[in-house]
Amino acid sequence: MINAFDATTHPVTHEALPPERARSEGVSTGLAEVVSDAGLEAGVWEHSVGSSTDSFGDEVFVVLTGRGVVRDQQGGEIVLAPGVVGVLHEGDVTTWEITEPLRKVWIVQHVAAPRVVVAARGA
Repeated sequence: MINAFDATTHPVTHEALPPERARSEGVSTGLAEVVSDAGLEAGVWEHSVGSSTDSFGDEVFVVLTGRGVVRDQQGGEIVLAPGVVGVLHEGDVTTWEITEPLRKVWIVQHVAAPRVVVAARGA
């Protein structure tokens, strides 16, 4: 069965970032996981005006609204604007400098919980 969601209107609830992630006062983010299917997870993420730091797993994202820049610890930079497609890698420590409230769609590969295999004992 196919799935879809409207990323421009899907509700997202914001929460203030903890002090260790907020690099400016009053920064909030919101996340809504919308799809978990076909080995992928997708959703909507928002970031208020301000600066924060975070780390991610592998992710592809598309900016819907807002502007700013995201930088990684190696000096890589993505200028954020509507229509920009970005790729983040596991282990990246990113700094988000947001000048207009940002809304993006993110897509990640679903990581299944490790399977535990118990061998049957022979009699």
